[in-house]
Amino acid sequence: MKTILVAEDHEAVRKFITATLLPTNFDVVPVGDGKEALEVLPLAKIDLLITDLQMPNIAGINLIKTVRENPKYQKLPIIILSGLDNSEIQNAMTAGANSYLRKPFNATQLQSEISKYLQPIG
Repeated sequence: MKTILVAEDHEAVRKFITATLLPTNFDVVPVGDGKEALEVLPLAKIDLLITDLQMPNIAGINLIKTVRENPKYQKLPIIILSGLDNSEIQNAMTAGANSYLRKPFNATQLQSEISKYLQPIG
């Protein structure tokens, strides 16, 4: 089973993503910020990272930069979630994100974006 790490400070968004992905046979590891994501990342085989840009402790842009500094995670697909303007999204893409979803998004958009990198099992 493929594992997706979701770093999102809004509990409702985390729950929506988890509820959307569990029926598609992805294992979802939800965390509340970038600091928690960096703590969890080395403990599990993560196949995809989804991160919000604006979070407490460690923001998404800094999470992306830190992840990309580690050679082990150079090819880890990263999808950003953001309601911010295009310049912030472009900064995240430059930092190493692979793609983005603009908030608000729906289940179909989420699944479509993830399917660019991972195929669900079953």
